[in-house]
Amino acid sequence: MSLETGPGFRSVVTLVVLAGSAAVAVLASVMLGSVRLAPAEVLAVFSGHGSDLARMLVLDLRLPRTLAAFATGGLLAVAGALMQVLLRNPLADPYVLGISGGAAVGALLAMIAGLGLGWVSGSAFAGAMLSTLIVFGLAHGTGSWTPTRLLLTGVVVAAGWGAVITFLLAVRPSPELPGMLYWLMGDLAQARGSGLPWLTLLVVVLLALPLGRSLNVLARGPMQAAVLGVSVYRLEWAVYLLAAVVTAAAVTTAGTVGFVGLIVPHMLRLVIGNDQRLLIPAAALAGGILLTLADTVARTVIAPQQLPVGVITAMLGVPLFLFLLYRSRT
Repeated sequence: MSLETGPGFRSVVTLVVLAGSAAVAVLASVMLGSVRLAPAEVLAVFSGHGSDLARMLVLDLRLPRTLAAFATGGLLAVAGALMQVLLRNPLADPYVLGISGGAAVGALLAMIAGLGLGWVSGSAFAGAMLSTLIVFGLAHGTGSWTPTRLLLTGVVVAAGWGAVITFLLAVRPSPELPGMLYWLMGDLAQARGSGLPWLTLLVVVLLALPLGRSLNVLARGPMQAAVLGVSVYRLEWAVYLLAAVVTAAAVTTAGTVGFVGLIVPHMLRLVIGNDQRLLIPAAALAGGILLTLADTVARTVIAPQQLPVGVITAMLGVPLFLFLLYRSRT
């Protein structure tokens, strides 16, 4: 059975392999750090035993951060896959429409005001949603929008948010700069609540899966999709809103983590093709694996100091993306 007629054996194998890899990545993440734990110690903690130190390291520190990293990576990869279908542009990523810039401005304003972590996250989400409304409102205008118009509007709005961010960083006292810069580069050090990102990821994947066949047609062009009976306008609205909410949830959790939403869909297409019914759940797993491993490296490479996870994803993403461009040259 082919992927065009059903999930098939290949789909099941792909998801099983990714799920197994996800389990390995999570286990490695909770094992590694400035204090390393053996696999038996981690498994003992999960079974309700283990030493007090192991329980504190796993349950209080590493596991919450690992789960937040996995959910954020999955959100970014799914958002990237949706954006690339929506804009019919393989270079589209979750941040291309200025959503991350709005979130960053909201978070920085909360930091400047001295508000707590909950307020920072809430302000980031509000800023992301505000940017979404601005971009879509300006791109839509008095008529319908096109992918090119939406993309150009997003780029301009993102540049505007970038100017505001630069201004805020320039006028703040220097002791506050490190925390702001870490957040802007992507940082999971303060990410402890993974419930909302996981819930968002699960809901969006479940909502996107029934749209998989229509997304496959939309990827070939709106005219062909309309001829085949797809309600293009409604589908594009749904995809845009889903991608915006997913990106906002990811940025709220970990700041601006680059390249995950751009690279993961590309790599998966090389392996499993472009069937959105398989690509979307596979992206959720592969993105989670990538960011979990990247965060593990960020925590351990210069331990006990930590790097922003966005630095690691950029170091991995730039050469990978250049390699993909080299392979696809004509």
